Amino acid sequence: MLSERRLEVLRAIVQDYVGTEEPVGSKALTERHRLGVSPATVRNDMAALEDEGFIAQPHTSAGRIPTDKGYRLFVDRLAGVKPLSAPERRAIQNFLDNAVDLDDVVGRTVRLLAQLTRQVAVVQYPSLTRSTVRHVELLPLATARVMLVLITDTGRVEQRVVDCPAPISDDSLADLRARLNSRVVGRRFADVPQLVQDLPESFEQEDRGTVSTVLATLLETLVEETEERLMIGGTANLTRFVHDFPLTIRPVLEALEEQVVLLKLLGEAKDSGMTVRIGHENAHEGLNSTSVVAVGYGSGDEAVAKLGVVGPTRMDYPGTMGAVRAVARYVGQILAES
Repeated sequence: MLSERRLEVLRAIVQDYVGTEEPVGSKALTERHRLGVSPATVRNDMAALEDEGFIAQPHTSAGRIPTDKGYRLFVDRLAGVKPLSAPERRAIQNFLDNAVDLDDVVGRTVRLLAQLTRQVAVVQYPSLTRSTVRHVELLPLATARVMLVLITDTGRVEQRVVDCPAPISDDSLADLRARLNSRVVGRRFADVPQLVQDLPESFEQEDRGTVSTVLATLLETLVEETEERLMIGGTANLTRFVHDFPLTIRPVLEALEEQVVLLKLLGEAKDSGMTVRIGHENAHEGLNSTSVVAVGYGSGDEAVAKLGVVGPTRMDYPGTMGAVRAVARYVGQILAES
């Protein structure tokens, strides 16, 4: 365990290096920070921090920079995230409140996160597997063709055209719509198959084939849409940090193009707490020079998806964590009210 004084020295090194992009020396530390000890003591503390792997000397006669281990301890011992100002909070709310549908919410969230943090923003669409049914609409397109519209509690909308085995009257279609909604509205998608399995038997013989076809399409939609969707934005922000990537930025850009990699970075949506993965804690080799800050969001107490940012390890962690948490909270409120 580090002493509180050495932890203060580490905090000061992280803050200065993030702010200046220059290795930090003991003289600069004592001039910029009220550490309450002599420069010689600071040098001794820095030597101890280096011996324990929290800071490193990038080249001879230079100051010190934090290592992944140093950033990890800094984040773990943060007193709190940096709160957003009142104007920033109003700007977030106003920008997101104008969204017209789920795609617009996700698109605006990506742009907002990228602007607030000046990092790469990643937002996962709400997963159907963690959603509930808000409404099922059945619209006649022709005598034997129906449009099935599935609306989730998170505002996600899925549409399918159903070719029925026989003509279906408007009255029968309205009856099916009413009975179907009475069973599935407010229920989890995972429960829907069991809830509707005996529904065809409650209809007249001539309509059972059509009812079964509509239900089959509904269940196929639930299966097809288990694949997760993501939106990414702000990749150009990485060009501001070319000095933070040891050789080239290319491996980072290539990793960000792989959806599977991004989903693993964000982590499981059911884990709604804040996660921060630093440098080599990211399993993908191309992202070993980056850090990921992610948090779950949802329309209730349970997270339905995740959002976060990817940037260099030389990151303003308190500010980034505050922005990510604030945006997730506003997105959750919008989904709850939509």
